[in-house]
Order: sequence, then structure tokens, then C-alpha cells
Amino acid sequence: MKTYFKSLTLLSAFLMVLLFSAMNNKPKKIIFFGDSITQAGVEPGGYVDLIKKALDPAKYEVIGAGIGGNKVYDLYLRMEEDVLNKKPNLVVIYIGVNDVWHKQSSRTGTDYDKFIKFYQALINKIQANGAKVVLCTPAVIGEKKNGVNEMDGDLDKYSGAIRELAAKNNLPLCDLRAIFKTYNAEHNTEDKDKGILTSDGVHLNEKGNQTLAEKLLPLVK
Repeated sequence: MKTYFKSLTLLSAFLMVLLFSAMNNKPKKIIFFGDSITQAGVEPGGYVDLIKKALDPAKYEVIGAGIGGNKVYDLYLRMEEDVLNKKPNLVVIYIGVNDVWHKQSSRTGTDYDKFIKFYQALINKIQANGAKVVLCTPAVIGEKKNGVNEMDGDLDKYSGAIRELAAKNNLPLCDLRAIFKTYNAEHNTEDKDKGILTSDGVHLNEKGNQTLAEKLLPLVK
């Protein structure tokens, strides 16, 4: 009888080790959470697609959760279904363009104070769910140099808020606003409004997607 119980105990311990090993070997789940830039990013050649192809599928599961026209409060409203219920290990938040852009185009943008509060609430809920968070600043609304695009002032202000949130919450930051401005200063020799890293002044072209993927890849790894 003692031998039987000893064997049963060893078998139970062995099964627990196997279960623990299986749980630890599950691919880590990364969700890219954003607007139409992220929605397009899952298409072939998009930044989400490029990151997915650069990662080992046995170690990482990559999910795009972008919806066109979304602002920070839209992300907050659909966070439960599109992010938290999927139990991610890491969430990359890339939002802010429409919060600025739509203030002018359709008067449905997001006031600065509300933007900060909703963004902090996103961070709090995602972290409480057990996931790590990476923040991104919005890149451009028009690619002309030297701050002459109509919404550069607000875009800089909202990007500054995201930098402060990253510092306050001790989170990794992909500062696309700074990266894109620097790139355009060096490569937009004809001072074009689009066509350098974007197709239309906002949405990423091939080079823009490659640039974003290269900057984000070390952070998601």
C-alpha cells in the first residue's frame, strides 16, 4: 500500500511538472491596440505583419486590434472584449492621431485633459489584468518640416502627454513623433506633405511600416 501511494504521489508530481512546463511554453500573446493605422498594419507589409513575421510563432502570438476612426475613449470602451478577455502578455497602445485630427475635421476629437485621463485608465486596466504595456506617440498629420503642418502644435502637445504617462508609469515608449520628425527633416528634401513615411500624410506607406516595425520589435521582444 505504501508503494502504491508513493507511486501515486510521484505520478501527481510528474503531471504537475508537465502542466507547469506546458503553461510556461505557451506562446506569449502580444496585442497591438489602436486605430486605422494598426488596422492596416495587419495587412501584408504592415507593421504588425512585419513584426509577426520577425518573431518565432512558437514563442509569440501576435494580434492586431485596430479599428479605423478610433480615439482613446473608443479603445477604453472596447478594451474588455478586444484586449482583456484575450489575456495578453503585452499590449502596445498606438493612439492619438484621431484625437487631434478629428478636433478639426469633425469636431469629435478628444480634449487634452480627457485624453490623459482615458489613457491613464487604459494603462491601469491593462496592467491590472496582468499584461505589460508599451506606449507609442502619434507620428504625423502631414509630413512638412519645421512645424508648419496645421495640427503640429496639438500633435506635439498630445505626444508630450504620452511621454509623461510613460515616465510616470515607468513604461517603455516608442516615440514615433520624434522618430518621424527626425526622418522627415533628413529625407523630405522637397518638403512634401506626404509620401515620405506615409501615403496620405497620416497612414503609413511601405517605408513607414518598416520604420515602425524596426523601432517596436526590440520593445516587444
